[in-house]
Parts: sequence; C-alpha cells; structure tokens
Amino acid sequence: MLSSAISFTGAGGVRLAGDAWGAPDAMPVVFLHGGGQTRHAWGGTAAAVARSGAYAISLDHRGHGDSGWPADGNYDLAFAEDVRAIARQLGRPPVVVGASLGGLAALMAEGELGPLLRALVLVDVAPRLEQDGVARIINFMATGLDGFASLEDAADAIAAYLPNRKRPRDLGGLAKNLRQRDDGRWHWHWDPRFIRRDRGDPTFAVERMEAAARRVQAPTLVVRGRMSDVLTEDGVRALRALIPHAEYVDVAGAAHMVAGDDNDAFTSSVIGFLGRLDRALATGPERVA
Repeated sequence: MLSSAISFTGAGGVRLAGDAWGAPDAMPVVFLHGGGQTRHAWGGTAAAVARSGAYAISLDHRGHGDSGWPADGNYDLAFAEDVRAIARQLGRPPVVVGASLGGLAALMAEGELGPLLRALVLVDVAPRLEQDGVARIINFMATGLDGFASLEDAADAIAAYLPNRKRPRDLGGLAKNLRQRDDGRWHWHWDPRFIRRDRGDPTFAVERMEAAARRVQAPTLVVRGRMSDVLTEDGVRALRALIPHAEYVDVAGAAHMVAGDDNDAFTSSVIGFLGRLDRALATGPERVA
C-alpha cells in the first residue's frame, strides 16, 4: 500500500509533516514517534493498520524530521497542543498511538486539554519511568549532537545503544533519520534545542502526568517491551491504577523501541485493540474538544 504526503498546522503555526495510508473517511489512527526519531520509526505498522480498514497517519513531531522547527524553541506543552490541533483539523477524534514522547504528548493532551481522542495507545511510556533508562536515551541523543563522519559511524553508535538488535547491512533506512550537512557530517534530523529543553521540562513532571492520566476516559492500551529499562512492570501497575480500564500487552523480546524490536508482535497488538475498539464504539458518540 502506497502512502501519500499529509501535513497539519501545529501550535504556533508550526507545520507537521507526515505520511498517510488508507481512505480518509475511515477511522483516523495517528502515530507519534519518540523523541529523536521520525515518522519512519513505525516500520510497516501504519500501512498494516490501513489495510485493516483505518486511515493511518504517521507524523514527524515539531523539531523532528520534515516538520517545522519553532522559532522560539518551544518544546514544552506544545507537543500536547499539537495533538489537539491535529484532532481539530481531522474533524473527528483520532486514535493516537504514541511511543515514548509521542505517548506522553497524547496523554497530556487527553488529560489536560481533552477529551480529544477516540482511544490512546501508550507504547513503553507512563508517568513513572526508570530514570536510569531515560538518562541512557538522553545521553545517546546528546552524543550525536556533533554529527557523524559517516552513516557507518552512526550505525555503530546505534548498535552500541541497542545491543539487542542486529546491526543493519543496508543503511538506506538510517539515512531517513539523518541529514548530511555542508561539512560532510551526518546529523540527526531533529532540532538540538529539543534535547536541551527536554531536560527537566515541567510539562512532564510525574505528578502532573499522573493527574492527567486520572482524567483519561478514552479506551487505552499500554504496550511494553519486556526488556525495557525505561518502563517497568511497577510503572505499568502504577499507570493502570490511574487508568483502571487500560488494557496491557507485554511484548517479549522487545525493549523500549517496541515497534522496531518486534514489529510483527507490536502491529498485531495494535490491530487487535483497534478491532475491539471498532466493535465496542460502533454506535458511540464522537468527541472533539
């Protein structure tokens, strides 16, 4: 299934770029990647979801990929405000599948700015995360701020960061997440101000996220990578105490990057949830704040 280009206007007029699959009048399912990634992080999941009957949209966050970089470097609640803007422009409440940062943005949007969503899928993220795991992600992102001499060097850095994955032989996919600048070095395709502002961002304070989670009434699925050092079983239990109706899937063999570690299992979990949602909400009211 071929994709088509799509874009939305986010908070403050920032353009959000993406790809779409399927019929636009079908149930919208919006995929939001983790910090430092791009819309290409989902593997074949979006296309598979579209084949199951949905309208799948994979977007680059502000400051990432082909989306705009805000002039003021605003990377606080703007991520959640972008989710609200997307829902309004779609004209009907979408399902949001959010990994890490994308999941937190959707959680904050639904809990503080909503109700906005038809349903929420949180991929290896919750208000209570393991700080050592979070620090490992931030440190990895920071090590690439000066760029890499070659794609091979970037692939080596990723292999060291993700030892559970095989190092790819074809680096074409990696090139989607980096850009070669005039100096010949390859840089991650995101605004470096994002990582600097992300440290200690009060938008994602635990107490604030927990308060937002308590207000989530939309059907929710939590997908955790069993080998994750970011979200533990304790973190999932704490989240499900806040969102008692949340379903939970544990993907064996996957770490924090669940969709990339086991795309088949992840895709199956999402499509199964959407099928149950479609049956349960066939006659339910739609909501857009």
